[in-house]
Amino acid sequence: MVAAKSPNRQKGVVEQQFATFYVGHMLLGVDIRVVQEINRQNEITHVPHAPEYVCGVINLRGDVATVIDLRSVLGLPRTVANRDRRNLIVHSGDEAIGLLVDRISDILTLRSDEISPAPANVDDLDGRFIAGVHTLPTGILVLLDIEKVLADQRADA
Repeated sequence: MVAAKSPNRQKGVVEQQFATFYVGHMLLGVDIRVVQEINRQNEITHVPHAPEYVCGVINLRGDVATVIDLRSVLGLPRTVANRDRRNLIVHSGDEAIGLLVDRISDILTLRSDEISPAPANVDDLDGRFIAGVHTLPTGILVLLDIEKVLADQRADA
């Protein structure tokens, strides 16, 4: 990920914004620049013979977007849909992908010196998908490299 440059007093330190959300008990975040929108769980059309992590497709104002169950991608058990679930629509290349998340949290602005390198695993998450971590007073924010997450799923398809 490339950090958005922002004026800062410390030389070499840049600020970056992250959209944060929960998948299970884990607080995750992605670079805000890849987020197109957040919407309620639209009616999802099932796609026969799609990989397990693909929930289906949605109509996004006339465009078709694939919806991926982030729980499944991250190796977590699926849950029953609830009213807090949202589609986090992200850009990947020329397409919009919906990431089904349990609930939306906040937008956080972090300095590059506040982000630690990705550990090998966090709560059994594959370390390849982790861009870094940030310690909050209430726990750990795991920052995902969404391009690596999506590239891995494309390779499995």
